[in-house]
Parts: sequence; structure tokens; C-alpha cells
Amino acid sequence: MNPEQLLDRARRLAATGGRRLLGIAGPPGAGKSTLAEYLVEELAGDAVLVPMDGFHLADAELRRLGRTDRKGAPDTFDAAGYTALLSRLRHPEPDTVVYAPAFDRGLEQPVAGSIPVAPDVPLVVTEGNYLLLDAAPWTRVRALLDEAWYVELDSEERVRRLIERHEEFGKPRPHAERFVHESDEANARLVEACRGRADLVVTFEQGTAPGSAAP
Repeated sequence: MNPEQLLDRARRLAATGGRRLLGIAGPPGAGKSTLAEYLVEELAGDAVLVPMDGFHLADAELRRLGRTDRKGAPDTFDAAGYTALLSRLRHPEPDTVVYAPAFDRGLEQPVAGSIPVAPDVPLVVTEGNYLLLDAAPWTRVRALLDEAWYVELDSEERVRRLIERHEEFGKPRPHAERFVHESDEANARLVEACRGRADLVVTFEQGTAPGSAAP
């Protein structure tokens, strides 16, 4: 599907009545965030973006748990908190704004209460690596989504972009390469194993995926 077709599919989902949740999953660097941002921007006030990354554990907690070098793995997120938020969003209460956390890439930290979700917004778009993971405590996430899309990109291009992203946010090149190959790619293999749980697989080709051109 091209971007316009994806937008049309999201628009139809938003128009079905009530609150709908669209999940966009995929391995690190595949273009989930850019696609989600594109959809929400084009849908204007009919959609809001709530990223899974807002539920990263803070670095202080990762240090306490001894998981700093594995930041981004499934057990470095508050999965139960994310699921609880999705449940609240799935069943909005009249006149009640729900506040979701965001993730500041400059700080590499979650920021609570950053994203207001009004009860009359018909579509919530959420994106992240582990939306389709079939392992506790992530299993409940899939059941809360009306649709789940899986985004994939040529692996060499995806790895190149991941390394560049880590460099952009302050990691020296050798550190960025080591982190991608030892951590991000281990997580990518977990995510790829859940591809079959998606309603739609979106494949971007090298040079046309989000990040290299308009999505």
C-alpha cells in the first residue's frame, strides 16, 4: 500500500464510530514513528499519537535493575502501565481528558503527562516495537487494538538509519554501531517473530521509506 492508501484506511477506521485504536508495530528503525506522525498530521483533529516509548523505564530505574545496557528490550518498559493506558483510551469517559506520557529523544527519558487525549477524538494511533509481542505482560496489548499494522524495511537500510539516529542523539559512532548490533538487532528479531499477528504488513523499499522521503 502507498501512503495515500494507508491514510485512507486509517481515515475509514476513524469514521466507524466511537473510539478506535490503531497500532503500528515493527522492528527498531523501520519507520513506525514517521508513519504514525504522518497519519495523525493528515487526520488533523481526528487522531492523536500515543507512543509506546513513553513507557520506557527511567535510566535511574534501569541502573537499579542492572538493565542499562539493554535499554529498549521488552523488560525495560512499563508494559503493565502501557496496557492500562490503552484500556483507558479504548473506553473514554465523557468530559475526561486522558494524559499520556511522551518520550524525549534528546533526554532519552519518558516525560509524564505530555499528551492530552480528549474523549471526542475518534482515533488513537499508538506505535512501538512490542505491540504484537505474544508474551506476558505484552499479550493483552493486541486485544486492545482495533487494527495492528506491521512496518518493515530492508534490513541494511534499517540498521544504517538506526546507527545514524544514535549518532544524532550523541552516541559516538563505535558505541552506536555496537549498541545497534548487540541490542537493537536482538530486539528486532523478537519483533519480527510476531509479524504474523498483524492485520496488515506495510513494506517500505530502500529510498522510499519514511525518513528518506515523504511517507
